[in-house]
Amino acid sequence: MAIKISIVIPTFNRAALLQKCLDILIIQVFPKTDFEIIVVSDGPDKEAARVVAKSRLACNDLPAIRYDHLPFKKGPAAARNRGWQHARGKLIAFTDDDCIPNIYWLKAIWDSYHEQDEVAFTGKIIVPRPLRPTDYQRNVANLETAEFVTANCFCTRHALEKVNGFDERFSIAWREDSDLEFNLLAHQIPVEYIEKACIIHPVRPSGWGVSLKEQRKSMYNALLYKKHPRLYRAKIQRRPPWHYYATVVSFLVFIASLLLMRYPLLATLALLSWAILSGWFILKRLSGNSHAGNHILEMIITSLCIPFLSVFWRLFGSVKFKIFFL
Repeated sequence: MAIKISIVIPTFNRAALLQKCLDILIIQVFPKTDFEIIVVSDGPDKEAARVVAKSRLACNDLPAIRYDHLPFKKGPAAARNRGWQHARGKLIAFTDDDCIPNIYWLKAIWDSYHEQDEVAFTGKIIVPRPLRPTDYQRNVANLETAEFVTANCFCTRHALEKVNGFDERFSIAWREDSDLEFNLLAHQIPVEYIEKACIIHPVRPSGWGVSLKEQRKSMYNALLYKKHPRLYRAKIQRRPPWHYYATVVSFLVFIASLLLMRYPLLATLALLSWAILSGWFILKRLSGNSHAGNHILEMIITSLCIPFLSVFWRLFGSVKFKIFFL
C-alpha cells in the first residue's frame, strides 16, 4: 500500500512531550495504512527510541512508526532533512515533539491536496495562554500569526527536492522555517493556508530570565537576511532595532564620559537617554502582560540587558555569516 503522508518529528531528550505527540498522531482520522511517522533524534536518544517502540506496540504497527537519529547534534533542520529524505509519502508533514495536532490534521490537508507535484501547505496554530501572560508566553504566542512554521507545515517531496530541503546552517530552532518558506516563494512554489489543519502548541515551562538566552537566536537573523534580504525586510523586520542600538550607544557614551572625566553635560544627556529608552522598553514588555512581582522584577533586569545581548549576537552573526547586518 502506497504511503500518502509521511510525518517527520525532530526530537531530543524530550520523551514525555514526544509521547503525547505520538499518542494523538496514531489516532488521526485518516486511514492508518496511508501514513507513516518518522521520529528523528538530534543525536542518539535512548528514551526517544523507547517511546517510539512503546507507541509501535500500542498501535500494532499501524500507522508505521520509525525511529532514526543523527550521529551527533546538528540541529532540528538537519533532523528534518534526514527524516524527509528517508520518507515514503507523497506529502511530507512536519511538526514538533511539543505539539498536539487535531485528530483531523492529516485529513484536512489531504482533502486540499490535488496531486500537485510542487506545493506546500501550512495550518492554524493555537497557543494556550492566560489572559495576562508572561513576556515569554506572549512571545511564543506569536506563532499564531506566523505565516509559515515547521510546527505545522506540509511539502511535497518534489518541492523539498527543488529547494534542497532545510539549510542546516540554522543549527537551532530559529528561522529555518522562514528560510524554507522564502526558498519556496523564490522557486514560485505555492504555499496554501488550510485553517482546518490545526495544531495546539503549548508553552513549555521556562526558567527565570529565559529572554536573555533567547537573544542568541539573533545571530541567525543575519543568515536569513543574507539569503533573502528583500523578504526579510518585508516579512520579518522592516528596519533594524534602532532603539537597541541607541540604548547601547547612550550607555557607552555615558561610561566613556565618566572615564575621561570630561564633558559632564554629554554624560548627563547620555545617561538620561539610556534611562528613557530603558524605561520605555520595560513598560512595553509589561503592557498587557503579567504584573506579578517576580515577573515585573524579571522584566526590569532583563530589559536592561537585552539591548546589549541582542546587538552583540546580531553583530556576531554579521561576522560569522559575512554580511553587513544591523
